[in-house]
Amino acid sequence: MNVTRFIDAPPYFPDNHFGMHCVRLQGHEAGPSHSLWLGVSTIRPGGHTTLSSSEVEKHYVVLEGAVNVQTDAGEVVLKERDSCRLAPGERRALHNRTDKPAMILLAMPYACPVVHD
Repeated sequence: MNVTRFIDAPPYFPDNHFGMHCVRLQGHEAGPSHSLWLGVSTIRPGGHTTLSSSEVEKHYVVLEGAVNVQTDAGEVVLKERDSCRLAPGERRALHNRTDKPAMILLAMPYACPVVHD
């Protein structure tokens, strides 16, 4: 078992994320994982990402507050415990358009298979 206490979760600094604090809960520098990694982003009021895509699918769950998720098809507001899945190559942007911080969980497979001994 690999336990990561939220207080000790290592930060990471993705490109094109503004007004956000991102930490990894599992995978990458947070510990071993064969298929996916988990992260949490705290998005300050006015915080956002740019409209971009990745080669793998993404799953989001809003833990606190509300987050606007924008795609080329439109925009939805996810509130606490709401979730969404974004397909590989689907462009997305996240926005906190409220006056309170929001927290969102990200689950994402590795782009390339990870080999462990």
